Amino acid sequence: MTLVDSPIPVALPAGSVAVSCDLELPEADPWAAVAIAHGAGAGYRHPFLVGFARALRDEGLATLRFNFPYVEAGRRMPGPAAHAIAMWSAVEAAAREALAGVPFVAAGKSYGGRMASMAAAEGAISPAGLVYLGYPLHPPGQPEKDRSAHLPRIAAPQLFVEGTVDPFVVPHEGLEAAVASCQDATVEWIEGGGHSFEVKGRKRPAEEIGAGLAPLVARFVRARIPV
Repeated sequence: MTLVDSPIPVALPAGSVAVSCDLELPEADPWAAVAIAHGAGAGYRHPFLVGFARALRDEGLATLRFNFPYVEAGRRMPGPAAHAIAMWSAVEAAAREALAGVPFVAAGKSYGGRMASMAAAEGAISPAGLVYLGYPLHPPGQPEKDRSAHLPRIAAPQLFVEGTVDPFVVPHEGLEAAVASCQDATVEWIEGGGHSFEVKGRKRPAEEIGAGLAPLVARFVRARIPV
């Protein structure tokens, strides 16, 4: 059931903008709420995210999908990280207002997850946990350009869901070192999965692929986050 589909206001340096979202509830009262950010090249209604969110609601979780301001404005390239961090802050405020008392979890595909981690590290959001679906540790083929320096500052439990052949985390040792540096973090490997968790020789719709990740995310939330 869609609870709120009205835009979320977010204050940016150039002025306030309104950003599209879908806040949806499971059939029973939710035991936690998961905000889900898209990757750099897709909006909040990408089939992968729709499937992932639907399957999370089947697990009893509320879900909030949303656009980043650059997508809302019709641009293809992400704007400044500060804009994404401000968006995450606005999303948490909207979720807590709509679902008072329900634990808030920040999740994101690739870029969206990385921006959530930066927001948490800077204190712009205070989630009960963070979930990264394909964390982009470095550009493909450039492991020296590591993007994990801020992760140890995050106190909340973190879950990294990663494909074993994702070029953004090859070699695996880099991600494993990043996870080990965190205060509270685990990694779940998807065997044969690429950056969008596609598996060679196994053709599946994006919505189905996203849905397949929801049970392990729900298990993490149940095990690691007080509800």
